[in-house]
Amino acid sequence: MFRALAGLVLVFLATAANAQQAAPSRLDEIVKRGTLRVGMTGDYLPFTYLDKQTQTFRGFDVDMAEALGKALGVKVEFVPTAWPQLMKDFEADGFDVAMGGVSITFDRQKKGLFSTPIMREGKTPIARCADKGKFDTIADIDRPGTRVIVNPGGTNERFVRANVKNAEIRVFNDNTTIFDEIAKGDADLMMTDASETRYQQKLHPGVLCAVHPDKPFDFSEKAYWLQRDVALKAFVDQWLHIAIEDGTFRKIYTAWFE
Repeated sequence: MFRALAGLVLVFLATAANAQQAAPSRLDEIVKRGTLRVGMTGDYLPFTYLDKQTQTFRGFDVDMAEALGKALGVKVEFVPTAWPQLMKDFEADGFDVAMGGVSITFDRQKKGLFSTPIMREGKTPIARCADKGKFDTIADIDRPGTRVIVNPGGTNERFVRANVKNAEIRVFNDNTTIFDEIAKGDADLMMTDASETRYQQKLHPGVLCAVHPDKPFDFSEKAYWLQRDVALKAFVDQWLHIAIEDGTFRKIYTAWFE
């Protein structure tokens, strides 16, 4: 009986090992294909921006994607997507990895894997500098007469819907010009990631001010959202570790955030 049981175990292990060898990993596919397909919204500076005239991307995560492609020894193919359809495009295997300021969420974790986090984040307001002191807390914001503007389909809208019940919520589809709406007085504030408020404050000196970006309302992290393949995740995590240690990450970060 024990011999028979041992034989069955050996057969099972051999079958499992052969199946594992027969199924190539996503990492193998990328190397064989010679391209890394990177999904990007192209509307979230300083992480990603798509120039519609030239159809070229630029931004922090664009440079990081190119560095990842170099480490893999493949070319990078940027695949346009949008926040409202990011999940559907990911599930349809439209790209190997989503980059461009993607926040870690449980819903996304159910569909794929996240790399080692690259940035600690949190939602915080950005408003006209003259109004900066009016919006320190959610209670200060969530009042009748306050106009909160938000881009659709991502974690910003999710946060606003969960926390704003009395103020006016205005959905604005163009994330590349949404901050101009605040600057010209057509909205009072936007709640978004602290990194973006710092960047937009730099772009609008004396006009727009980030409200306590060092103490955001909540906690989140940004990472790279990978199709579910442990070999690919292991490679990306090791690449990030080396990029942080050898200064590559810091060099790219400084160019876009400081």
